[in-house]
Amino acid sequence: MKWSAAKVLCFIAVAALTRNAIAQYPAHPLRLIVPYAAGGNADIMGRLIAQTLTERMGQQVVVDNRAGANSIIGTELAAKAASDGYTLLFVANQIATNVVFTARLPYDTVRDFAPISLTSSTPLLLVANLAFPATSVPELIALAKAKSGRINYATSGNGSPANLAGALFNYMAGVDIVHVPYKGIAQATTDVIGGQIEIGFPSMTSSLPYARAGKLRALAMTAAQRSQIAPDIPTLAESGLPGYQAVIWNGVVAPAGTPRAIIDRVNREITTAMKSKDTTERYVALGGDPLTSTPEEFARHIRAEIEKWGKVARASGIQIDLAR
Repeated sequence: MKWSAAKVLCFIAVAALTRNAIAQYPAHPLRLIVPYAAGGNADIMGRLIAQTLTERMGQQVVVDNRAGANSIIGTELAAKAASDGYTLLFVANQIATNVVFTARLPYDTVRDFAPISLTSSTPLLLVANLAFPATSVPELIALAKAKSGRINYATSGNGSPANLAGALFNYMAGVDIVHVPYKGIAQATTDVIGGQIEIGFPSMTSSLPYARAGKLRALAMTAAQRSQIAPDIPTLAESGLPGYQAVIWNGVVAPAGTPRAIIDRVNREITTAMKSKDTTERYVALGGDPLTSTPEEFARHIRAEIEKWGKVARASGIQIDLAR
């Protein structure tokens, strides 16, 4: 195909404008879509990332909470956004696990997003109402076996990390604790505190302050190792369920087609921030562990999570109705 001189000049002009726009990036405020309700772990961690990027990139990064359908609503919005670097998406486990538990998604998790970097990992806490008779994991398992189907656990919704943590607990402990989904972790935790629900699996970020204040009883955490800010709380793995692990992980992605130079710029700013003492201390204080990765490493992590939870679902028969 022969190009006319006018077409060549037009192509050169567009390429020059594109290079100039990338060189000046960011030239105006950015939007960070957080597809979760305010007050939960993802919202807290997402706002911390927005603050960090605002400080480092010289432009305001505005958090846009678009909760609903286990993060699908906000994620679809990001998938359809312009790939110019001015819309980013803060993701958690559901970017991978929704592939396993949802028959049909309005986007392709692998094809429609450009991973930028992992940002953090946060354990969940297995917490109980203070009046609940079980004060340890072995006692909870024994009680759940004696009262099969009559103990409830609250989460922020179907398919949430807390839901998966509870389903994995049921499978590994051989019990039937009933899942009660809420629209957000704040109300779910409030109802555990109030005694409407016996136990829950909120993030350490949102629940540790209540445990420290004596409003909740922390039975165990879901990470492989104890947390440095709560070394007195045992892991589920050491409390009778060896091999148990189900944590929240977070990261940042962009719409597919976002220029690689922009992906690398945002990745560089996240990586530099996460390695700073100030940012590390902020994450640790919230119960999280700061993480970094290359875009390629993050892409592999997402694919590995899809494979992991697919195997768990097939082996355990776990089924999660995201339509509720």
